[in-house]
Amino acid sequence: MSMAQAHTPALPRLPAFAGFAAMLAAAGLPLYIHAPKFYVDQYGVSLAALGAVLFGLRLLDVVQDPLLGRLSEALRAHRAAAVAAAVAVLAGAMLGLFAVTPPVAPLLWFTLMLTLVFSSFSFLTISFYAQGVETADRLGTAGHLRLARWRETGALLGICLAAVVPTALIGLTAQPLAAFALGFAVLALLAAGAMRAEWNAAHMPAASGFGPVLRDRISRRLLFIGFLNAAPVAVSSTLFLFFVESRLSAPGAEGPLLLLFFLSAAAAAPFWGRTAERYGATKVLGLGMTLSILAFGFALTLGAGDVVPFALICLASGAALGADMTLLPALFAARMARVAPTAAEGFGLWSFVSKLTLAFAAVLLLPALEGAGFQAGTANPPQALTLLTLFYAALPCGLKALALALLATTDLEET
Repeated sequence: MSMAQAHTPALPRLPAFAGFAAMLAAAGLPLYIHAPKFYVDQYGVSLAALGAVLFGLRLLDVVQDPLLGRLSEALRAHRAAAVAAAVAVLAGAMLGLFAVTPPVAPLLWFTLMLTLVFSSFSFLTISFYAQGVETADRLGTAGHLRLARWRETGALLGICLAAVVPTALIGLTAQPLAAFALGFAVLALLAAGAMRAEWNAAHMPAASGFGPVLRDRISRRLLFIGFLNAAPVAVSSTLFLFFVESRLSAPGAEGPLLLLFFLSAAAAAPFWGRTAERYGATKVLGLGMTLSILAFGFALTLGAGDVVPFALICLASGAALGADMTLLPALFAARMARVAPTAAEGFGLWSFVSKLTLAFAAVLLLPALEGAGFQAGTANPPQALTLLTLFYAALPCGLKALALALLATTDLEET
């Protein structure tokens, strides 16, 4: 072997990136689907209290995520060990959240476990996406889109598992979410093992801090577009179970509908990535956003029993989500490669704005629904159901339209 060959880094194993993304996704967004309802049904915690806790945890991210970006940079020479420790915390906290009877007040236990889950999740996500910038550079032309196809398809499959498995386990075990948490811990160990050789920081330049990201107008624009574009997903995921159970009067249909939604996203993600390589990521992302607006617009017309039309909406909106999850992070990663190649601090900001949407969804929507007389699992007054429909369908349409308008007026090639 020649000296040049000895110093040439091995090509990344993209399936390992897909597996790690699946593990992260299984601990992320689905928490907002299952955890609040689990603590309402199992322990009688109020929606308003849960909304306040979720908002408080997202306020913690105002400080935490940017600092975790800096921590990831500081530890990049030891990133493999830092990631292993964070995976262990994440798996343990998921077991504590769903598989352990709260040894203290349920609301306090919910808060403690979610703090550990979200903190470790944030650190892992920031480190993972920052590593992706260096990895994409080694993949050559369109490396960011190629990596994004694998990464986001894996993430969507992980969401499918986390959203559907607990429902599928009902009837097979008395504690389906506890069984899910145990399965997640096993997945976390396997994913971490597969990625252990990919945490390579040897070829990355020195850390550059937040300055280059925040001074760059295009980076700031992309952060704001990311906020607006993530908000509809935060709204719909927070309200999905309530919408199906109360607006559609279809309790028990949540699992199949979630499976359809996320499998549609996972199936569409590679298509969006390949199409973006041919026609341009910005143009293709705009088409995906338009599809999402049309799908949620039709959801405004639904009422009790409209399960089949809603399934078609899940199919279309899921496909649109595949574009969001694949192309927008790839655009931001490509920009980071130009203005802040170490990227961890940039993705600390990206993680913050993405999760801030979940905070506003929790603190604004759940208390407003409760104030209108909405109660899960019971007959609800017409005004509560109308507000639920407006929140679930109309609000995402408006937010997505704003994101689309901003994307259309942003020149991503600006230097």
